[in-house]
Amino acid sequence: MFGIFDSQEKKMRDNASNWLELASKVWNYRRDMLGAKESDELVGRMEELGRLMKERADAARLKLGIESLEGVLMRTGGAIYPKTSLVENVEFLLVAAIVILGVRTYLFQPFKIPTNSMWPTYYGMTAQNYPAGSKLPNAAQRAFRFIQLGAVSREMVAPRGGQVSVPLFISSGAERITVAYTKKAGRKWLVIPAQVKEYTFTVDGEPATVQVPADFGEGEFDDMVFKTFFPDREALRAQIERARQAGQIEEVSQKLDENSSQAYLALRVPMGRTVRAGESILRFDVLAGDQLFVDRVTYQFMRPTVGQGFVFRTDHIPEIERAFGDQYFVKRLVGIPGDSIEMKEPMIYRNGAPIGGARAFDLNAGRVSPYRGYFNATHDDARYSMLFPGETIRVPERSYLALGDNSHDSFDGRFWGYVPEKDVIGRPLFIYFPFSRRWGPAR
Repeated sequence: MFGIFDSQEKKMRDNASNWLELASKVWNYRRDMLGAKESDELVGRMEELGRLMKERADAARLKLGIESLEGVLMRTGGAIYPKTSLVENVEFLLVAAIVILGVRTYLFQPFKIPTNSMWPTYYGMTAQNYPAGSKLPNAAQRAFRFIQLGAVSREMVAPRGGQVSVPLFISSGAERITVAYTKKAGRKWLVIPAQVKEYTFTVDGEPATVQVPADFGEGEFDDMVFKTFFPDREALRAQIERARQAGQIEEVSQKLDENSSQAYLALRVPMGRTVRAGESILRFDVLAGDQLFVDRVTYQFMRPTVGQGFVFRTDHIPEIERAFGDQYFVKRLVGIPGDSIEMKEPMIYRNGAPIGGARAFDLNAGRVSPYRGYFNATHDDARYSMLFPGETIRVPERSYLALGDNSHDSFDGRFWGYVPEKDVIGRPLFIYFPFSRRWGPAR
């Protein structure tokens, strides 16, 4: 850093030292290929420059010694001389990449929690909503929130003035209400191709859109929207009924995937709120999900233990592969080969007794907020495949049963069955991002 203040002799001595180091590399790597004359000449020039340094020769004599050594190196150095800094940097990066791949494959793999099926133990992406009238973070606060929490701002802006309408999927009796969206190709960080969910509202018939990552939870977005317009779900249902009686609900065709020809019927419902042109309809931050290191070593030597966090690949589970493709999932292990499992809400019974081995089991069993307990599969939803009320299942050989801590909103073994032994990856080890209260050893 302070080399500009060094004397000319000091700079030349450093230069000579670097040339001797290079000459030593050439000698060690190529001495078996050099002839006797070339070898003797190279060693002689190295010894001569070394002698000049020991004598603390002046800069002029050192320069002559360096030039004499360089001439020999040009003839004998092969690919090692001249070696540019670019080549050395490329070699360093290649070695670093090999080490990283080795660590990732055999020791510790970084993993991003994709959904909130393990909430509140692990967080998927969540949102911080800024309803109309709330104070927004300034530029410095946004930068800090990005570094600390991975927070990225999103906004839906009214294209004109008028009443806001939202496309909804509404079940019979309005027990289940969700906001309709379309999956489409988008960009991450404005550059990297990625799938996104696009939500489209209308203001006086004019569309207004906002995009979120494809992994962003549907329930998370629904809650944010409904809380923006209504104090609770009952007020939402009342608005739907008023709009129905007034004949204001419009039926619209909604694709869940832009690449699919299949469309569904959605109901475009006025929210009972008007906005001005340019006004924000929605303003929120998408907060990064938990990112953690997965221990890939332990399960190479011992069987997974019931109660542990459990990371596995999905490429041999058809129901997951069809819906999400080949990726990694994290759930909690509740059954190993030979175990009998029964669910009696809000508890899980393993081999005839209440399951143990994890604090999350106890919190769910007691429905200690925010844990809501475990829920049976229901025949009202055709996607469920097992753990219906009164049903006891037995985990097959070379298979495991994994469920989410957030049983009410978890796509887990009740839907797609068992995890093949060959697809087990490891257990969560350490949450390294975001820098929230959950940072530290994984539970």
